[in-house]
Amino acid sequence: MSEAHHNGGCLCGAIRYRARGAPASVNVCYCSQCRRQTGAPMPAFASFSDEQFELLSGAPATYRSSSSAVRQFCATCGSSLFWRRDGARELDIFLGTMDRPGDVPPPSFQLWTVHRVPWLPAIQGATDYRGDKAGSQS
Repeated sequence: MSEAHHNGGCLCGAIRYRARGAPASVNVCYCSQCRRQTGAPMPAFASFSDEQFELLSGAPATYRSSSSAVRQFCATCGSSLFWRRDGARELDIFLGTMDRPGDVPPPSFQLWTVHRVPWLPAIQGATDYRGDKAGSQS
């Protein structure tokens, strides 16, 4: 059986990438920064090691969203693409940018559930990480 390939990119096509193999995790996040970056009440992402990730074309713009992480996006169309904690050897890829997001497993974690929009139901089978009322994920 061949290794899975997860291709994706931004809305305008300027940035394309490929992630190989299974993600380390698949999660949804309810923090205010993820919501604002994506414009969605619960963006989802998959984590891949640097060795699994390849940027095929384009160069994402980078925004330092906190003292411990950066977010990357297409400077042309604004598509949210990646999130990376400083010093990490893995990258979180927003599932909405994947050509076939259904090819990754369902989310195993719900992050910052204290910030979940009240009308969104919990994801069955996903472990909750509440976070704190004042804080937000980087």
